[in-house]
Amino acid sequence: MSLIFYLFVAFFALSVLVFFHELGHFTVARLMGVKIERFSIGFGKILTRKRCCGTEWAFSAVPLGGYVKMKGQDDSDPTVRSSDPDSYNAKKPWQRILILLAGPGANFVLAFFLYLFIALHGAPLIAARDYIPPVVGQVAPDTPAAKAGLQPGDRILAIDGTPVRYWYQIGEAIQKAPEPILVTILRHGKELTLKLHTKIVEGENEFKEKIKRRIIGISPKVSKDTIIRFAPSEALFYAWNETKKATLLIATGVKKMSTGEVGTENVGGPITIFDIMMKFAQAGFVYLLFIMALISVNLGVLNLLPIPALDGGHIMFNLYEMITRHEPSEVAYYRLTVLGWVLLGGIMFLGLFNDFQRLMGGTHG
Repeated sequence: MSLIFYLFVAFFALSVLVFFHELGHFTVARLMGVKIERFSIGFGKILTRKRCCGTEWAFSAVPLGGYVKMKGQDDSDPTVRSSDPDSYNAKKPWQRILILLAGPGANFVLAFFLYLFIALHGAPLIAARDYIPPVVGQVAPDTPAAKAGLQPGDRILAIDGTPVRYWYQIGEAIQKAPEPILVTILRHGKELTLKLHTKIVEGENEFKEKIKRRIIGISPKVSKDTIIRFAPSEALFYAWNETKKATLLIATGVKKMSTGEVGTENVGGPITIFDIMMKFAQAGFVYLLFIMALISVNLGVLNLLPIPALDGGHIMFNLYEMITRHEPSEVAYYRLTVLGWVLLGGIMFLGLFNDFQRLMGGTHG
């Protein structure tokens, strides 16, 4: 299929993620009795609109986000206020916080159900590499595993008494187990226990930081066409675990970037996002759902950052009001919101700069 088709698919997929984020805000705001003046997918000039159920539903020119405009709240003009009972401002701080949390919360919930669908459908290797059966495919020569007598086809049952159900648990158990470690395996229907010492190697983590880890020298029995099947209970575990893992990974990445442990060249802009989504869409529908789940978690985490103009920044304002029993001054609120927009603009510019650097072959994040 043509490049235009996959570009359209990427735009549509991103719009779905934005829609669910804004739907979270919309749903809880309506439950709290707040009037929603506009629900827009995209920013900027409105391309098409329709009024229904007291709300204007719109598609706007810049499809890199979206917004729900509640009565009495406008990020483009932080001084807007309304004392009407159906306005955002008239609600108590805890109610506003629930409205603000609902957007990122919807992204986490959507990611969970996307992962759940993937698991029930049959997950490709890229989406479930950690969940392959703990069966040895290859034993590297001159490694602790080879010296201890591990063989291809051995199924690892436990590491130092810790049961192993999935392949990723082998690595986790090896890092924690004291030397020497005891590996319980199943070979030709018989249980055997092997004793071995691990080997320390240097490598990189997800953030390209140099790390040292313990290995025994085995790799799983898989092929690139491997499909991982999950029982319903296992699918629920997979969905929960992957949502949690993605959340922690992204939160850790943001923390490392803010402290300078990870370089800003890893910030990706819209070109990178669409390029990744298009590549996954070309690989197949389940692959597209997988990257959508990851980006959905990303949206959830980033919107919770305590930056004015983001949900997290507004939550901080409301927490301040709950603690001090009075609102931030209008001047402080306005200045902090403008500062937030400037900061967000800088991050977007950095992402675009990195995108063009990658296109020119200068930086590879």
